[in-house]
Amino acid sequence: MHHPHPGLRRRGFLTAAAATAAAGIGIGIGIAGCSAGTGAGARSGGGTARKGGRLRAAFAGGGAAETLDPHLGNLFADAARAKALFDKLADYGPDLTARPRLAERWEANAGLDRWAVTLREAVFHDGRPVTAEDVLFSYRRIADPKKAFRARASLEPIDLAASRATGPRTVEFRLKRPTAEFPNVLAAFGAYIVPKGTERFDEPVGSGPFRHVSFAPGRSARFRRNDAYWDGPPHLDELEFVVANEESARINALLGGQVDYAHELAPTTARAHEGKGGRIEIVRLRNSAMQGFVMKTDRPPFDDPRVREAFFLIADRDELVKGALSGAGETGNDLFGKGYAHYAAGLPQRRQDLDRARHLLKEAGAGDLKVTLDTSPVAAGFTEAAGIFRDQAAKAGVTVEVRVGNKDSYWKDILDHGTFASYRSGAMPIESHISQRLLSDSTTNATHWRRKDFDELYRRLQSTKDAAERAGLYERMQRRLYSEGGFLVWGFADWIVGTSRRVRGVARDAPANTLDWARFDKVWLA
Repeated sequence: MHHPHPGLRRRGFLTAAAATAAAGIGIGIGIAGCSAGTGAGARSGGGTARKGGRLRAAFAGGGAAETLDPHLGNLFADAARAKALFDKLADYGPDLTARPRLAERWEANAGLDRWAVTLREAVFHDGRPVTAEDVLFSYRRIADPKKAFRARASLEPIDLAASRATGPRTVEFRLKRPTAEFPNVLAAFGAYIVPKGTERFDEPVGSGPFRHVSFAPGRSARFRRNDAYWDGPPHLDELEFVVANEESARINALLGGQVDYAHELAPTTARAHEGKGGRIEIVRLRNSAMQGFVMKTDRPPFDDPRVREAFFLIADRDELVKGALSGAGETGNDLFGKGYAHYAAGLPQRRQDLDRARHLLKEAGAGDLKVTLDTSPVAAGFTEAAGIFRDQAAKAGVTVEVRVGNKDSYWKDILDHGTFASYRSGAMPIESHISQRLLSDSTTNATHWRRKDFDELYRRLQSTKDAAERAGLYERMQRRLYSEGGFLVWGFADWIVGTSRRVRGVARDAPANTLDWARFDKVWLA
């Protein structure tokens, strides 16, 4: 397992692009009392944590082009390695609100366009303290327009030229506009802090719980415990990441005792081993991925809200979850972020109503509607869901032609082309989903939802200091999307990992890409 498996090509690409995000923590006040540690509840196993040992974790990799530059990560493997070596100022808790990490506290001015961030006392692996200058250097590096760092868009609200260090451990961030949910900008995917002046990562120096030992791109990476870690040293002596691109390779390595942790397992694998008292344990990370379809709201037939409502009513969500996700998930309600902060949980659960759907289509002059549904094997369950929905639509008199696209270009293709397509998103705050996908100038607006009054509600939300008022605006915006939007959200998939029986401390309620996902500093070997 120290060498790549020949012929294995599947890559575990991250589907969540975390950007400016929604919190509700401490606007206008300090948050020194907030816990910097884990926000997760249940963890696998039990008993007293033991020190020592090496844990081997299998992830899908990126081949010879892999890097330990935390600002370049795109894969789950990249994110897990970066989390082991580096820290962000904040990260997302299980409900996708910001939790302090290197930032000890943050406080906004009255206008919400200046934020003072105080760093905790932490040191890099070479003993240097983490300073405000390191933070500004890292953010300016990410924001370099000549680079293609993923977190660049997330940091867009910050005027980095005007932002400044006001002390060794204090930063004043000046923003381009009021941003009430700024703490989650600090938690953006890939926004890791590196020492000032760093440009090479062949022997990376971070402030994370593990230190670099060795790295062979596309093969393995070995890290050692950082005894000086600000959040307490890890239980493990060593952590090793090994590459196994195919799910079958990961589960076989786990069953064979070659690895202790296997990321991204299939629902069928989970069913075969869960609760059987065998050699492995299955851990389900609930609500990790939204599953649905996008309808382009500016193109026929979906420019008519009656047609969009009809499609909402055609979907049998329970059948889609059972068939496309093998039951490894729960039903959706045409809104993103089930279980996350600010989710409009009080709206009625939509159920299939074919009579009402037929009536709406007839009223819209679309009684004999034919549409093309774009899909691809780019994500698990996509082609299965497309086939299931095609059969459901036929019962309402709608002909759906399923068109399978190129998985290498699928996301780019469906952003601007077609009218109806399969869609998935990983975990991110609901505000990030809105800002990235639902504003008139959003760069990944796959539904082409562009409403000036909706944009204004978003601006009001970001300019509103009172948390209760912001909650009301979130509710209002989601009600609008529920009735008129272009996202048909039929389910939320579990993310599934497997561990050996000797592994303890894996968080069970941490969606993928949140703070407690892949928290190997909190894991131990029994």
